[in-house]
Order: sequence, then structure tokens, then C-alpha cells
Amino acid sequence: MVPPLESPLAGAGPTQNAGQSPVRKRPNRLAAPPARAVTGIKAILFVVSLGPLVRLLVGALTDQLGANPVEFITRNSGDWTLIFLSLTLAVTPARWLTHWHWLQKLRRMFGLFTFFYALMHFTTYLWLDKFFDFSAIGKDIFKRPFITVGFAAFLLLIPLAATSTNAMVKRLGALRWRRLHRAIYLIAPLAILHFWWMKAGKHDFSKPILYGSVLAGLLAARILHGAWVRWRAAHARVPSEKAAVSSR
Repeated sequence: MVPPLESPLAGAGPTQNAGQSPVRKRPNRLAAPPARAVTGIKAILFVVSLGPLVRLLVGALTDQLGANPVEFITRNSGDWTLIFLSLTLAVTPARWLTHWHWLQKLRRMFGLFTFFYALMHFTTYLWLDKFFDFSAIGKDIFKRPFITVGFAAFLLLIPLAATSTNAMVKRLGALRWRRLHRAIYLIAPLAILHFWWMKAGKHDFSKPILYGSVLAGLLAARILHGAWVRWRAAHARVPSEKAAVSSR
């Protein structure tokens, strides 16, 4: 609930007695939507997240994927992988700002859609581009750097998707689960490097720079926030330790 706003014509409130520490006012927080609204928001976002897939299916059925449908699907699924990766990383900073803990439910959903479109991206290459020619795929992985880093990023995504359920969190334990999911700090730069090297042949770096800037900002926000939390916790312990010493 949002605390009621004070009228500018109201009095100064209860007076503070001498010797008392000033009362800290909690900052106003945005009111969280009710549970039913959260369910509706999540359902709407789920349907919207299927939009790129529906577009590709309709385009394939109506022959609207251009002169090179395989390339169109590959590029489109790769773009949406980066978009959903950005949305996944944006959820936690949004929760810090709004104090809406229900946003964590969206993080899991966006994370799974990241893996879904990455799987589509890889399957298109594996099936429609290479026709399961594993010899040619192996040569690509070892000889073409952008394929190498893209394949590595995809492999790192698999355990994150496989351990996204509550049951796996309990099975691994919260600490080990968090350590495993820190792989996202490696996956994001690998994905951008894959995109950058892929675009290098055409000297078209506008999209890699855009996605790279967004992901770098989101990763930096998480790293800085973690450092701030540790600094705050360390400085909060110092006064309590001093008070314990002085009371002896």
C-alpha cells in the first residue's frame, strides 16, 4: 500500500522529544497490483512473447520470409534471443526501483523465452542451414570464431534453463543455484561477441552496439548494486561492533 500523502496545510506532526533520534521516514513505494492483475499481466506478456514465433510461422506459410527464408529465421531468432536476454536482466533492477517482488516471476518467464529463441536460432542453423551435417558443423565451430562463441553461449544457457524450476532451486540449494546462474555474466558478452563477429563481414555494427550497450548497462547495474549492498552491510556491522565493545 502507498502511504497517504500529507497535506501541505497539516501540522508538522508529532514533536520529537529531546534526546530522541530523528524518525526515519520510509520512502513512498509504488503500490503493487493485486494477485489477479499480476496473473493477467503475466498471461498477456506470455502471449506477446510468442509473437515473434507466430510471425515466423505465418511468414513461412504465406511465403513472406524474403528471398532467403533460412537467413531471415536465423537473424530474427537471434535478435529476439538478445531482446529477451535484455528483458531478463532488466527485471531485477526494475524490482529494486519499484520494490515489486512479483516481477521475479517475469524474470523466469523471460529467461525461458531467451532459451527458447536461442534454441530456435541454433536449430535453424543445425537443421535448415547445415541439414544435420555434423562434420560441417564441427568445422564451423573450430574455424569460424563467431560460431564458436555462439555455440559456447548456447551451451551455457542449457543448465540455466534446466534449473529454472522451484524444484531445482530446492535440489541445488539457493547458494549453488545462484552461483550457477551467474553464468549469465559470461553468456551476455559471448552473445554480443557472436553478433559482432557475425556482422563484421558487412561492417554493420549498429545493432551489436545497441544490444551490447543495453546488456553492458544492465550487467553493470547488477555488479554495482551488489558492491553497494556488501559495502552497506560491512559499514552497518562496524557501529554495532563498536557499541558491543563500549558496553563491556
